[in-house]
Amino acid sequence: MSAIVESSSPPSANAPDKAAVNRALVRLISKGAIGLGVFLSGFVIEEPAPYELYMAGLIAVWALFGLKISRTAAVLLALLVLFNFGGMVSATQMPDLKTAPLYIAVSLFLAFTAVFFTAIIEADYRRLATIFHAYYLAAILTSIFGILGYFNAFPGSDMFTLYGRAKGAFQDPNVFAPFLILPASWSIYQILTGKPRALALHLLPLLVLALGLFLSFSRAGWGMLAVAMVLLTLILALQHPSNKFRLKLIVLAMLAVIIIGLAIIVALQIPQVAQLFSERAQLVQSYDADRIGRFARHWYGLVLAAQHPLGIGPLEFGPIYGEDTHNTWLKAALDYGWLGFTAFVIMTMLTLGMGLRILLRDRPWQPYLVCAYVTYLTHVMVGNVIDTDHWRHFYLLIGIIWGCVGLEARHRRRPEPILKNQIA
Repeated sequence: MSAIVESSSPPSANAPDKAAVNRALVRLISKGAIGLGVFLSGFVIEEPAPYELYMAGLIAVWALFGLKISRTAAVLLALLVLFNFGGMVSATQMPDLKTAPLYIAVSLFLAFTAVFFTAIIEADYRRLATIFHAYYLAAILTSIFGILGYFNAFPGSDMFTLYGRAKGAFQDPNVFAPFLILPASWSIYQILTGKPRALALHLLPLLVLALGLFLSFSRAGWGMLAVAMVLLTLILALQHPSNKFRLKLIVLAMLAVIIIGLAIIVALQIPQVAQLFSERAQLVQSYDADRIGRFARHWYGLVLAAQHPLGIGPLEFGPIYGEDTHNTWLKAALDYGWLGFTAFVIMTMLTLGMGLRILLRDRPWQPYLVCAYVTYLTHVMVGNVIDTDHWRHFYLLIGIIWGCVGLEARHRRRPEPILKNQIA
């Protein structure tokens, strides 16, 4: 019957146009939905933040309309679920659950966001542009808030500071600063690889990001930006064997460092900036090396983790020793047990290893992968002195890298459909 109907009713000339319009409309809606979610990740003053509420709805709606989980995304999902299952087991060791169920629920939700970003990127690599643009805009705005708050530019602007340090639209300067590393890396990448106009286009935003990061007085953030700049320069030098290009890299990198340095010197002329900088510039603070300071707590945590294979329960270390572990690895072992710790280590090593394997391959998504990989690596490094397990953008970075890994797997199976288009 359907065959008769089809043969007797020739398709309308407008049918293909309507189908194309519908596809374009769906792409536009999905692009806006993804961009809004990523944008909200830059505004976490209170919890639950708008990001959690929005992303939970977005993931649910996307799942209803066909969120595809590939083998790559499934592996990530399995590791993150195993990690959180370890946290559930660890919670059974607590005499009083307190806020442990909520903590594990947030951890599991963030895990789902990483898998979600992996899946949507693998489905369409052009979404990387949307993600980066939205993240970039959020970083610029939250950085401006932090700068205005630091200088008390308007009544109530102190809500964007904490202990005299810029924190933007975040709860903590030590989360605000790392959030700015990815867009700063993107600007640096564009300056190093683009034409002279790229310098003019990205220099001012980079200065805004650098000033916001500087005024956060986060030693971790300062170090992360320095490492990211060095790594980006080295990766680009390896990727481009031309001595002329390498000379250009050196000149532009030095120019960027000089300009950022001059901006910092100008900021240091303000007495309150200079005083706090002199305090924070010391590599080891008193609360790091005291008898029960950060490094001593690391040792106590290691002993405690060895004695409790199932963990001691989420957020239990802080009440015992007065402060949290400030070490992602110890937190994984203590809050998620040996099972969660093992899953977290495997996930981290796979993210670094698989990302590195495809880092220098000439693909349309390579610029995004390079910046995300460098930023993720600095986060793994800083995890030795700070907890990163509930940073929303940390899971976004994981999703970007695994999404690119999935794209590479698709490309090996059928390269043409992916490579014939250029990133928008």
